[in-house]
Amino acid sequence: MNFDYTDAQKQLRETTRDFAAEHIRPFSAEWDRTEEFPMDIIPRMTEMGFMGPKIPEKYGGMELDNISYAIITEEINAADTSIRTLMSVHAGLVSSTIEEWGNDEQKDYYLPKLATAELIGCYGLTEPNAGSWAVNQQTRVVEDGDDIIVNGTKYWISNGDLANIALAFGQSDPEKKHRGMVGFLVESGTPGFKVGQKLPKMGGRANHAVELVFEDCRIPKKNILGNIGDGFKVAMAALDHGRFSVAAGCVGIIQECLRISTEYANERITFDVPIGHHQLVQSKIAKMAADLDASRLLVYRCGHLKDKKVRSTRETSICKWFATETATDAAYECMQILGANGYSTEFPAERIYRDVRVTPIYEGTSEMQQQIIAGYELGYNRDKATPVLRPKDPWETV
Repeated sequence: MNFDYTDAQKQLRETTRDFAAEHIRPFSAEWDRTEEFPMDIIPRMTEMGFMGPKIPEKYGGMELDNISYAIITEEINAADTSIRTLMSVHAGLVSSTIEEWGNDEQKDYYLPKLATAELIGCYGLTEPNAGSWAVNQQTRVVEDGDDIIVNGTKYWISNGDLANIALAFGQSDPEKKHRGMVGFLVESGTPGFKVGQKLPKMGGRANHAVELVFEDCRIPKKNILGNIGDGFKVAMAALDHGRFSVAAGCVGIIQECLRISTEYANERITFDVPIGHHQLVQSKIAKMAADLDASRLLVYRCGHLKDKKVRSTRETSICKWFATETATDAAYECMQILGANGYSTEFPAERIYRDVRVTPIYEGTSEMQQQIIAGYELGYNRDKATPVLRPKDPWETV
């Protein structure tokens, strides 16, 4: 194993950090206050290659390895969760899934447009009664000649009102359960497809969560990823990409909490010494530092396996669960170290605390990640009916 960054990765980290310092961090509080997404950031991110980081060069992307993608995601999320969400959904859930599951025609058409942000992507799996129980899709897909007709409502869709293409899912035959699901691409402006209400939320407020509504929406079958019945596999593959992005973003959150906490602990004086001299404050900072290293190593191990094309669902769940929980802890302790100032909107700690709280919930709750991990260890799939061969110890492949 090599724990050293390449020269290119070092430069990428500095470039991304400088970009975030100039174009994102100074404006995060205002974007949160107004709950308005800064659309002018998209062309700037596109110019940097951040909208197509893993898309192959032949389609106009940067074709970065997963460690490099994680580095970008860390630095963007250290500055602002809403901007990282834009990138993670667009580049992780949508673009990477089209690359993995799309046919040549779909990749040739969509990937260049996604790389240049001519198209912005969103991911439509969640419904009011289909969150962790993703197979319980109420959205119905009916075949009609060369088309499918879709009816249903998607819920809590990040990027939904920014996007002009959605990777969405529905059920063609409820009796078939996961074997009846369908994944398909639909562009804005398609008759019968519209954005519904904006949903109020606690954090990440510049990137809105909305409903997506399908009413007798006719979509050509050529827009289906894979075949009818492959939708569950497509959805889970997409979540493997998305969960990796969320975990990498949480590394950035811990990094930011540690930075804020140490700077404040060296400046704030109580009992005639900086509060960083007090053992209980040191304990909080030490825990953050350890969690930062552990989370980053788990993310990078997962990225390494992905680069080797080794199946990494178990490792993705481990890093997503661990990084989101430790980032939530770091945000809490950062507020504690800042005291009353941590509760003030004049300081970033309270916004980070609100932003991070969703990370153990979306793209698979911490409880679902633990079920996935335990399923691998115990030797069965989540439905407990289909045995799985427990993978080799991932450290043997590193």
